[in-house]
Amino acid sequence: MTASQRGHDTSVLPFSPHLQSRMEAGDVSLEAAEDYRQFLARVEAKFMHHPVITANSFCEWFAEGQIPRHDLQHFIVQFSVFSNLFLIAQLKKTINAGTLESMRASKEILANEIGVIFHKPERGNGHTRQFMTDEEKDLSGDPDLVSTEGTVDGGTFRFKAGHFEWLLRIGAQLGLGFDDMGKRRHGTPSTLFFCDELERLYGSEDLSVAEGASYAVENWAAAGFWKQLVQGLKALKQRELPDLSLAFFTWHDRVEDQHAAHTQDELEEVFFEEWFERDKFITGGLEMLEGVAAFWNGLDEDRRQSPAA
Repeated sequence: MTASQRGHDTSVLPFSPHLQSRMEAGDVSLEAAEDYRQFLARVEAKFMHHPVITANSFCEWFAEGQIPRHDLQHFIVQFSVFSNLFLIAQLKKTINAGTLESMRASKEILANEIGVIFHKPERGNGHTRQFMTDEEKDLSGDPDLVSTEGTVDGGTFRFKAGHFEWLLRIGAQLGLGFDDMGKRRHGTPSTLFFCDELERLYGSEDLSVAEGASYAVENWAAAGFWKQLVQGLKALKQRELPDLSLAFFTWHDRVEDQHAAHTQDELEEVFFEEWFERDKFITGGLEMLEGVAAFWNGLDEDRRQSPAA
């Protein structure tokens, strides 16, 4: 049944409440909304069936928790390079944003990455409550306790809340120091390829490419790999490393579903803009997923060639 045959019966279509409101206001026609739905199905089919999402060999192995110390150190170092160099891509995404709203959304991620803690404004008594408990303040924003909700607008900056510092804490527990982590010189070719693709695609000046890369990255991040990493690290912690800090990974696991939802909302907005180019969106997303795959495939190859393997 075509969109025109459905008439105005939009209840049979999986439109979001926001899109329904735009249709009711006459801002988006039923035909345009149906076109969007079909495009979204095309995107989901191409992105969410990519092997890096459906068959990530490294993460499947990692989830088993049988990770030799050398491989765990190598993984943490490579992840620290990705985490640090991601700041460059996020800054470029902020600079190249197409609207003030998009720029602010990018700044939210960038500021939080470097240590601005989310806070959640609450109504009542005319006050805005800082979304940290007294215990959090005493612990200087321990990431195990830092909120995943709210906004950086009005939030508190703390050095120890910077995501790279969370990884430094893990590194220290594994015998790694500041000079061992986070720099470009510490990255393998596959890790650096991933970081460079993030800068090229996610931070692109071409908004259609950037939107596709962003959509792909966030939906990859929300598809479950964080849970696999947490599962493996928890097993390792219970068996032999009781003091191992998992905050970096548990926090990201909690927050990624929100990021994916935001990119869904953003796609719904930009799809109807005149500048939006569908093929560029899909190309940008697929190339970004290839960059993601290079990172994980490189780690998988490294652990297979490790002396401990």
